[in-house]
Amino acid sequence: MATRLQAVVAELSAEFLERDAVVRAIVIAMLAGQHSFLLGPPGTAKSELSRALTARISGARRWEFQMSKFTSPTKMFGPIDVAALTQGEYRQILDGRATTAHIAFIDEIFKCNLGALNEMLSFLNERLYIPESGGDPVVCPLISAVTASNELPAGEEAAAIWDRLTVRLVVDYLTRPASFDTLLRSAVAAPAATAVPTTIDLSELQRAVTVEVPAVAVPDGIIDTVSALREQLAETGVVVSDRRWRQSVRLLQASAWLDARDQVTDNDLAILTHVLWSTLAQRETVNAAVVTMINPDAAAVLDEQEALQEQIAQFNTKLGGDPSVLNNWAINEALPKLRAIEDRLTALKTAAQTAGRATDTIDEVMAQRAAFDSQIMVDVLKIRTPRTGAAQ
Repeated sequence: MATRLQAVVAELSAEFLERDAVVRAIVIAMLAGQHSFLLGPPGTAKSELSRALTARISGARRWEFQMSKFTSPTKMFGPIDVAALTQGEYRQILDGRATTAHIAFIDEIFKCNLGALNEMLSFLNERLYIPESGGDPVVCPLISAVTASNELPAGEEAAAIWDRLTVRLVVDYLTRPASFDTLLRSAVAAPAATAVPTTIDLSELQRAVTVEVPAVAVPDGIIDTVSALREQLAETGVVVSDRRWRQSVRLLQASAWLDARDQVTDNDLAILTHVLWSTLAQRETVNAAVVTMINPDAAAVLDEQEALQEQIAQFNTKLGGDPSVLNNWAINEALPKLRAIEDRLTALKTAAQTAGRATDTIDEVMAQRAAFDSQIMVDVLKIRTPRTGAAQ
């Protein structure tokens, strides 16, 4: 099944532009039986991506809900059965609600009010719902929830839910010119004929989550690396709960399983860049610490990213000024430096591939460089066709 799930990831990554890492991370969270969180403004395909993923799981029941400060537990888990109430029996209609879903999409998750908070926590963590009429808890078949918001949590009440959202992803508007061009063209072009989408059975997914992923071996060396990472992050002021560290092990196993491996390797540590941060200010610290653990080339890659950001900052300060000054700067300074950055990144990628190391971080910086290169060529030099090496 891993091969087919890889195909699902590839197909959704092609459908949702610039969402490759997001798709893979959500699938890893699902395989680990854990929950993911998408932070981003409206119109970034958060709910569409969740629906598209669920549609690939044959037999799975999906529940979608938008929280508000007025949301009651019965609205999420099942309304009162009025017909039964007239007969003197107090019960809820649970079918079709959160209580019966295998996959959930919960928008505006932090709008959850105090009345619904405890029920939501039990649902996400223990997969239980306590009926309002009392009695035995209802066991929910939830495998994974994809949650979303355009803001991070504030206050102690929301912090309880925040800690249960293991995989945290930032989703923004498209950045690459080529992606934006494709988006616009898709609005006017007739839909192209597509192949039959790859699907997996719910029973296969459940077996992977409960049996196959937990069976993936975690070498002592990986445990030692994670322990060292914890100490390194603590020194920078990034403190992660014991619960999240324990959950991170299952995510490592899920990452390895998705790649059809029976043992976790250093490459699987990349998922932790989406797990160990709590504030946006911590994201860069966590990313730098994790990628350095994974790849000896990481420090050099981060240096190239810093050099790139310096050029982008200079561009922003010159934008709106004298066009001739901007043009001369682009030709004589920016483009030569961008080509030098490209050459160094290419060399780093070749070395990493030769050594069998992951190149995700290098690829991300290369894409950022290509997008900025294309912006200069099109917006400053008015060359409509980006040169070789620009964003694809």
